Amino acid sequence: MVQPASLRQPEEIVRLAGFAHEIIVVAAYGLLLPPEVLRIPPLGCLNVHPSLLPRYRGAAPVAAAILAGDAVSGVSIMLLDEGMDTGPVLAQVEEPVSPDDTTGSLTTRLAKRGAELLLETLAPWAEGRLKPRPQDDEGVSYTRLITKQEGQIDWSRSAEELGRQVRAFQPWPGCFTRWKGRLLKIVQVMPLPAEPGVEPGQVVALHPPRGGVDVAVGTGQGLLGLVLVQPEGKKVMTAAEFVRGQRDFVGQRLHV
Repeated sequence: MVQPASLRQPEEIVRLAGFAHEIIVVAAYGLLLPPEVLRIPPLGCLNVHPSLLPRYRGAAPVAAAILAGDAVSGVSIMLLDEGMDTGPVLAQVEEPVSPDDTTGSLTTRLAKRGAELLLETLAPWAEGRLKPRPQDDEGVSYTRLITKQEGQIDWSRSAEELGRQVRAFQPWPGCFTRWKGRLLKIVQVMPLPAEPGVEPGQVVALHPPRGGVDVAVGTGQGLLGLVLVQPEGKKVMTAAEFVRGQRDFVGQRLHV
């Protein structure tokens, strides 16, 4: 396995061509292959892409599926061309998205499914028994690199949206709010029904607890139950542990 930092230098392309390979397989590489590389292997360059193309081309397909609330994700084995995930598809497999999936957990499963699908695809492709299927022009969507700032929580959004945001941005870049001028990372949450009179960003205690959650924050629609948090400079802890050390947290209004 090789992972060139760049393919812009002629010597890198020459080095890659020297491996005398029949096929090149790319997974989570993040760089477009130039035409000089695409022409090297006689069987072409294949990409293991964690989405059901043409949906979610680009840099962050797994997070995008969770953000959108998709019930199903999947893996595509595609023949690379000069575009961004635009080449014809050789094989696809679906993978259910569970309500608790994070980008980390779903990526792990998709990597396993992708490896299995690749092994099932290589021989039929090499033997000429697979016909590449051009991607449909309808349903195309692109994803971009996620930035750290996108993890900031806007409490005016709905609890369901924020729940998906927290799961999609776990483990990176993580979601956060601010408490007493310091970052408070929101690691795990549970969207809950609304409670009368609770404003967006308002922290409330739940009596009795709901689903094991005893502290929540008001949102634009519903409550967002806090399960795990991480105060700046400290370890991940349960929300109950955090509240025991910050007794004035309940009743306060977090920045929207």
